[in-house]
Amino acid sequence: MFARRRAFSLIELVVVIVILGIIATIALPRIGRTAVGASESGLRQDLAIMRSAIESYRAEHRGSLPTLANMPNALLQFSDLQGTLSPTQTATAIYGPYLTQIPPQKVGENAGLATFGAPAATNTGWTYDEATGELRANATGADASGTNYADY
Repeated sequence: MFARRRAFSLIELVVVIVILGIIATIALPRIGRTAVGASESGLRQDLAIMRSAIESYRAEHRGSLPTLANMPNALLQFSDLQGTLSPTQTATAIYGPYLTQIPPQKVGENAGLATFGAPAATNTGWTYDEATGELRANATGADASGTNYADY
């Protein structure tokens, strides 16, 4: 008459919980490493894009580099051949902009900062050497392969 219902026993529930716990202990560290890897990959991409923008500036301004004083505006605004900045394109300010925004630095103690400083600066996301045009992440620490973030 009545169909007999079969419920899970306590042992079956415990076995399922143990299996889920084992899967979680394997999966969670991998997820954490993936998040760190994504930040490191993003840092490499941001550096490549900004370095390309600096080289484009140099090419269009007859070998002159942006100064630290006019970064980031040199990359975000229009400029004339002498590097005079303008928020809008004019008859003489025909170069740039090279970026739409400065990306925030993604790793280390200065993660989230989109500011520029001299190579020995603190509390900036990026360091920029106006004499050489070298741009680096202002971050201590290293990736999984041992490469320092500042050496990317």
